[in-house]
Amino acid sequence: MSYQLLRRTFGSLCVALVLLVNLCPIVVGQETNLPQAQVPQASALDQADNVPIPPARTKYMGRTIAQTMSFHGAPWLIRDNREDEERPSEVLKQLELKPGMTVCDLGCGNGFYTLLMAPQVAPAGKVLAVDIQQEMLHLLDLRSKSQGIDNVEPVLGTIVDPRLPAGEVDLVLLVDVYHEFSHPEQMLSALRASLAPGGLIALLEYREEDPNVPIKPLHKMTKRQIMKEYRANGFKLAKQYDGLPWQHLMFFEADDDWSPPITSRPQDE
Repeated sequence: MSYQLLRRTFGSLCVALVLLVNLCPIVVGQETNLPQAQVPQASALDQADNVPIPPARTKYMGRTIAQTMSFHGAPWLIRDNREDEERPSEVLKQLELKPGMTVCDLGCGNGFYTLLMAPQVAPAGKVLAVDIQQEMLHLLDLRSKSQGIDNVEPVLGTIVDPRLPAGEVDLVLLVDVYHEFSHPEQMLSALRASLAPGGLIALLEYREEDPNVPIKPLHKMTKRQIMKEYRANGFKLAKQYDGLPWQHLMFFEADDDWSPPITSRPQDE
């Protein structure tokens, strides 16, 4: 092999290795690690709206907040074995979607659940696909077009506001994303305002109670912690489903008897 050919071959291998590291999840033993996003504390959209941005939390009500997964980890969201691991087909049954509904996939990523939900609410319904990373919304757009799906509206949210219409959303789906919210109180307040009468939040989180779920503890939540945080922010449990392999599926509705506390910032920051 000539020196020039050897040099070109070595260069190609280096490029391939860099792509592999950046685009694929890293599996260490039983725990899955994904690239973390570098999310700014206040985006240009936040500043343009003159919305005050409180400091991001590192802890909330006794729980350490996880970092946001970067768009570099997007291929993991559409991995071939996701049905075996998480049974999304069963999740869709439990959501009870109907044509004409307005639903939100909050933290949609590259649209795994968005594109599953869209046909079920078509033709008159729509999916509001919200993410704080423009790169994720671009990947979603490419996948939507490739599948011929046209009832998805991408929404570039912020770390404090999902930018949803008030009182119009029938269902907000949060798939393994709530534990990454740096401003949980502001986000839950915005979600509460977005719900239509009878609207629900469908929360999926990996079960921290189960040591056999192969996800890092920081990216798991217990039912007890979930209930603690949602009750404190004006929600009550409507129903739940315990038949998934790895995740809790809990449905919350607005608690009309709830009153916001005088101070909304607990001591554990």
